[in-house]
Amino acid sequence: VRMANASFPAYFILLGFSKWPRLEVALFWIVVVFYIMIVLSNSTIIVLSRVDSHLHTPMYFFLSNLSLLELCFTTTTMPQMLSNLWGPDKHITYTGCIIQLCVFLCAGATECILLVVMSFDRYVAVCQPLRYPIIMHWPLCWKLALSAWLSGLTESLILSPVMLQLPFCSHHRLDDFLCEVPSLIRLACGDTSSNEWQLTVSSILFTMVPVGLILTSYGYIARAMGRMQSEEGRQKAVSTCSAHLLVVFMFYGTVAMVYTDPKTEFASQNGKFFTFFYTVVTPLFNPLIYTLRNKDVKSALLRQLRKRIRP
Repeated sequence: VRMANASFPAYFILLGFSKWPRLEVALFWIVVVFYIMIVLSNSTIIVLSRVDSHLHTPMYFFLSNLSLLELCFTTTTMPQMLSNLWGPDKHITYTGCIIQLCVFLCAGATECILLVVMSFDRYVAVCQPLRYPIIMHWPLCWKLALSAWLSGLTESLILSPVMLQLPFCSHHRLDDFLCEVPSLIRLACGDTSSNEWQLTVSSILFTMVPVGLILTSYGYIARAMGRMQSEEGRQKAVSTCSAHLLVVFMFYGTVAMVYTDPKTEFASQNGKFFTFFYTVVTPLFNPLIYTLRNKDVKSALLRQLRKRIRP
């Protein structure tokens, strides 16, 4: 019989991939390489968006917000993940778990809304090119970015306290490598139906609704691209939009699989693999897909390097 602990636990044990010690060693070095690349690529985008006047546009303003999110997201999870993968100590303190859960929820929910904002920006750029500077003025851009961050903060402030008051089983073992809502629900010994319902509603609001809005935007974009006279303009629009859609499906798809119904057998057995994907792989793909293959970013990087090298 699993006993519930009424008091707050002093720590949790993150089981992670401890069943596969050899896999842990390989994953440790993969995560190290990915973390370095994530920090360098996202930091590059933030710095370039600030210092290069050619990138002072709404698109790169939103991309720099996305890069800042990815840095918050990964810095909250990856150091703990590396500690978990490297040695036998799988503990995380209760306070550490609270901080990780709050920041993780805030950054994740903010990204869900920010990707919608970015799809709206692309919709205006492709479908209303002449009115783009009038519609996407800087006060609106700041309001849209702030709305995304406030949405994430609200989601975190609502879900985090509720999840941390669950009656956790006395063994305190989380079958995950970080503190996130689905694994905390699976650790609870009492009735979690209301928590699961709350999580399902949140998942719909932050994954399915945004995906619907994004697909609607890109439906209009696809129709506008079909009417374009310029072959070069059409190719540029197709390249940009296909890259954005790839990120959308990678991120929302994996998140929805873990969060929509956390107690299903599929989510219980495979959840941590999907979590690994959207905490390690997606944050690296975002800068690579969105900008580092983009001519504007490459030109900006070369301009800044020439300025630094030139005596």
